[in-house]
Amino acid sequence: MLNGHRLLACLASLLLLGAPWGPRAEPLVVEVVGAGAKQIPVAIAPLSFEALLSESVTDVVSADLARSGLFRLIDTSTLLPRPAELAQLNVAEWRGRGAEVMLIGRVGTAPAGKWEVQARLIDLAAGRQLLAEVHVVDTRQLRATAHRIADVIYERLTGVSGVFGTRITYVTRVNRRYELMVADADGANPRTVFSSAEPIISPRWSPDGARLAYVSFERKKPVVVVQSLVSNERRVVADFRGSNSAPAWSPDGRRLAVVLTRDGSSQIYLIPATGLATGGEPERFTRTSPSNDTEPAFSPDGRFIYFTSDRGGGPQVYRMPADGGSAERLTFDGDYNVSPRPSPDGKSVVFVQRVAGRFRIVTQDLVNRQVLPVTDGPVDESPSFAPNGQMILFSRLQGGRGELAAASIDGRVRQRLSLPGGDAREPSWGPMGQ
Repeated sequence: MLNGHRLLACLASLLLLGAPWGPRAEPLVVEVVGAGAKQIPVAIAPLSFEALLSESVTDVVSADLARSGLFRLIDTSTLLPRPAELAQLNVAEWRGRGAEVMLIGRVGTAPAGKWEVQARLIDLAAGRQLLAEVHVVDTRQLRATAHRIADVIYERLTGVSGVFGTRITYVTRVNRRYELMVADADGANPRTVFSSAEPIISPRWSPDGARLAYVSFERKKPVVVVQSLVSNERRVVADFRGSNSAPAWSPDGRRLAVVLTRDGSSQIYLIPATGLATGGEPERFTRTSPSNDTEPAFSPDGRFIYFTSDRGGGPQVYRMPADGGSAERLTFDGDYNVSPRPSPDGKSVVFVQRVAGRFRIVTQDLVNRQVLPVTDGPVDESPSFAPNGQMILFSRLQGGRGELAAASIDGRVRQRLSLPGGDAREPSWGPMGQ
């Protein structure tokens, strides 16, 4: 049988039940440790007339870029007047202050009570405009607009898509109630999408970001639920004999891989994401009884399903063709490797590895099989790639409480996403374009 800190959903639920959860969830507080090998010096000038807004767009942009660890922000607090056009900017002065690029722009009113937000990114070395963004939005969209601007800057300067405008999900507990939360990637705007007196575990985003699949114990046993984030409609899609756990979406959003114990041991099955018709039977994917297969995850192209299995005597990471075939063992370092999640480009896989009693997050290149540590533990779990593949979101036990954290894939940049006096676990990073 599998053993360890959270291989089976049933064991994970016991951990949740016995944990000293904290008070009501608040917005996550992000602290950044470390920096990239090379930081790009950027000056973010407050937009002209930004004081008219209820929330500073440039404050959000600055926080986004700083949080990535790839940018060094040049102080612009003494900049007056605030330039809105390249012709109004003293390029030589800001180049002399060490900035390579600079964001300038303005805010103006627009019809129907909306705001026009203009932002321009200037290449100070060349003295030319790199890009211009114009957004006409209402007050509720200002923060999302700031994330969009930060994403565009990030992509232009790094060549990689930004993920500041994406969302995350995680589980907290409020007194004696569990809450499934959705928040912006920076922890802002958290909202409860489902609350229960019984545990909630393993939330997973649909590929389009419109639904969540998760495990709920509201029926006094683990069942798999799919919930729309648009209508809030909830549907139980797996409620078979025994345990129903560990949902994973196919890339097209039509199917779920789930773990069932209906035949004794934990095995992976495939079901429609809308659930089976009355009397319908799930399609069995793995057949290793009495061994256990769990924690499935589809590859981005849908060709493989990654999973954890003890078929070799201890928990290791495997993959199988999604249309059936032989299982390939991927991990051989150590006697405990679990919770695999392939990268968005399909070139690597992240998982939890136990080394000298410490549970750490590692990545493995799927070509050369090289394993690289991302964290050092002592109890790190539930890894989830950012949709651009550059960061990994995970949970960490500290002093008996759970907190969320994120780290760059090389481990240089680390973020701590904490709830003041609270507890958060089971994170999952949502897709692009939500």
